[in-house]
Amino acid sequence: MDKKNLEILGLSEGATLDDIKSAYEALRAKYLEERFMDGDVGNNAARMLTKIQVAYEELTREINESAYAKGDSGDAYKEVERLLKDGNISEAQRVLDNFNERSAQWHYLQSVVFYRKNWMNESKKQLEIAIQLDPQNSKYKESYRKLNEKLERDKNEMGQNANGNPNEGVYRGQTMDEYGDDAQMGGNFCAWCIECACINMCINLFCNSCCR
Repeated sequence: MDKKNLEILGLSEGATLDDIKSAYEALRAKYLEERFMDGDVGNNAARMLTKIQVAYEELTREINESAYAKGDSGDAYKEVERLLKDGNISEAQRVLDNFNERSAQWHYLQSVVFYRKNWMNESKKQLEIAIQLDPQNSKYKESYRKLNEKLERDKNEMGQNANGNPNEGVYRGQTMDEYGDDAQMGGNFCAWCIECACINMCINLFCNSCCR
């Protein structure tokens, strides 16, 4: 591992992900407190916050890449879980992208990333793959059940409107049983805008003819 980064965090060769995280969090708390002090103390704290952030990210990346090369993905999966817990979705995706072998756990974590992005269909597909690879895993099955329940609730909510017509709330070109990627990402929004524009134009023409 990079010796300079280890020194910044006060660590030695052989430090684990947990060691790196603990050292980083302790130093970050220290320098965050000192950052608002006057003079050299505050200036040094601001510089050190940047240094420990860079050291932490580079050491973490180095350990994960080493784990991929050795085929030992346990720590890397833990890192993805930590990133997801912290809400760092983009970094969690970057770590997942570095895996060469994609196990059931990889697909499960990828489904969580997609869920956090609100890409429900893709999340469901990844969960299905995880279950196929590890059919006895109760956590995957429970997550899949909850996701399906959410999709069903969302579908019912989209189908409700003030008139009680179950299909009025669905975009043109999408049925109540269709949850394609475009619909999920708002892909039919432009068609809706065009329809509104046409309606407004007709109303304006009607009003102008009445006023003459």
